[in-house]
Amino acid sequence: MLIDGLFHQAPALRHKEILAALDRGVAVIGAASIGALRAAELDMLGMLGVGTIYTAYVHGVIEGDDEVAVGQAPDGGWEALTWPLVNCRYVLVLAQQAGVLDGARAAGLLEALRAVYYPHRTWAAVRAVCERSGEKAFARWLTEQRTADPYFGDLKRLDALAAVQVALDGVPAPVPADVRTETVYYRRWSNTAVRDQVDGMDLAAEDRLLYQQVFDPHFHERWQAFLEHLSRHPADGGPGMGLAERVTRAGGGRLPGDQLFHPVVDLREKHTRALLLAGESAADRRAVARYAAALEQFGAPASAVREDVTRRVLLQVWRCPETEFDAEASARGLVNGAGAVHAAKRLIPGYLHEARNQLEQGAMA
Repeated sequence: MLIDGLFHQAPALRHKEILAALDRGVAVIGAASIGALRAAELDMLGMLGVGTIYTAYVHGVIEGDDEVAVGQAPDGGWEALTWPLVNCRYVLVLAQQAGVLDGARAAGLLEALRAVYYPHRTWAAVRAVCERSGEKAFARWLTEQRTADPYFGDLKRLDALAAVQVALDGVPAPVPADVRTETVYYRRWSNTAVRDQVDGMDLAAEDRLLYQQVFDPHFHERWQAFLEHLSRHPADGGPGMGLAERVTRAGGGRLPGDQLFHPVVDLREKHTRALLLAGESAADRRAVARYAAALEQFGAPASAVREDVTRRVLLQVWRCPETEFDAEASARGLVNGAGAVHAAKRLIPGYLHEARNQLEQGAMA
């Protein structure tokens, strides 16, 4: 069940994470806050939306994520310190039903409250806006209601409780949508979450594979074996055949298989990891851990690493001339030289750090 989540100071929950659960047959309920927003976006793909806020998003009554955003304490406390717009809307509706406000005055107050930045929309700010707008009677009425019931007007809470009840009542597994969610981008995103506990270390499978692609002198053979496996066991259920035959059919045999086919590796598959990491040693895994630590200490994203430096390192490691750079990268499953440079940037801080240490040790000796 998805109710609320961080989004300002941290990345919001991605749609792909929800799709990953749905693809596994997990029923996903959304309500109240980001849950309602994601359900409105993904209900056609099997996510179940619950509550008034979800319905308002679906029908376009509300649109922005600021409608449900609230401020929280910087120390990590969960309590909402501000009022979301959806709760303001709901309170104004209740006030109209109670005869405290008419439609025009309620609409004016809503616009005034909307103008307050969501982390600043505290209860004190709400009351001040009402009084400044000449609605002191409404402010008194709202204060009385909240004194009698601290949850008065909390629509997000009501929707969250409704979602909990739906979950307790039992939700059927989602019906698979007639939409392909296993896209190239989805697979790349999924790969970032694959980690292995090896030799007492927690290592990212992507980092392990990239290290082999760059530093294993025999990785061409691993990649060829991987392409052969995919050719004989197509993921789409098509007819299997040897790679040589497929290459001949696709390109007349004029180009090698690694330059014709550039599959996105699915590191979730253990067989794929076993094929591609067949040449990995314990020393390699220790190096992967050191390089990952060096990247964290680098103090900038991998994209900040200079391309010309990365290219020179790859040419040095691969011992190939510039004219063969693209072909060497392709044979290692990195598509081309540009793809190799983009991928290998994350290894460069660690590589240069160790190269510098070796130079210093040599000078001292």
